[in-house]
Amino acid sequence: MLVAAFVILTGAVLLGAGLAGLHLRTQRRAIGLWPLAALHGLLAIGGLSCLALALRGPPRGLDQGTASFGMVSLTLIALAALIGVGLLAAHIFKRRVPGIMIGLHATLAVSGFVVLAAYVFVG
Repeated sequence: MLVAAFVILTGAVLLGAGLAGLHLRTQRRAIGLWPLAALHGLLAIGGLSCLALALRGPPRGLDQGTASFGMVSLTLIALAALIGVGLLAAHIFKRRVPGIMIGLHATLAVSGFVVLAAYVFVG
């Protein structure tokens, strides 16, 4: 289940990186990107759910000192998901999305993904 969460979240991270690149490249609001953004959100929520289910199992990484990496990763990705919901709400209500929210969302998500990668590959 942990590997499935990692693979799903890898897809969400790659799609998010593509969306960020398109967002930075376009001057005006890109209207046609909502299906990709919806897929990004669904993949992220699916990966987050798989990760939460995987962490219910036996502890992993006790020998290497990475036992808490799974919970740290879950927390960071959950915070990124909450900010993502805020980004979605801003889009729905036609509000301007502050760049700091996008940066914070990306920072939390990538940090959580890197910690998860360490947990999967080292633990």
